[in-house]
Amino acid sequence: MYQLHCIVSGRVQGVAYRAFVQNIARDMRITGFVANLPDGSVEVVAQGEYGVLKVFLQHIAKGPAGAVVTGVYDDWSEEPEKTYEGFDIL
Repeated sequence: MYQLHCIVSGRVQGVAYRAFVQNIARDMRITGFVANLPDGSVEVVAQGEYGVLKVFLQHIAKGPAGAVVTGVYDDWSEEPEKTYEGFDIL
């Protein structure tokens, strides 16, 4: 299992971005969470198979129709310190 940690910047708050990420994660059977950050960016922690997470990353880099993603910082780990049961919006 791999873990993907992302900070997504741009117009990603107030445009249903977190719900978009959660729906994709659930469809792809990815666990983790998505949360707004005080600076206007969004944090995503996702766990699953490497190939599935790569496709997931492509989706979140695009975002829903109302979002404008200007940057995605991604960090990968092969051994997550914590595991998640589902995919939550925090």
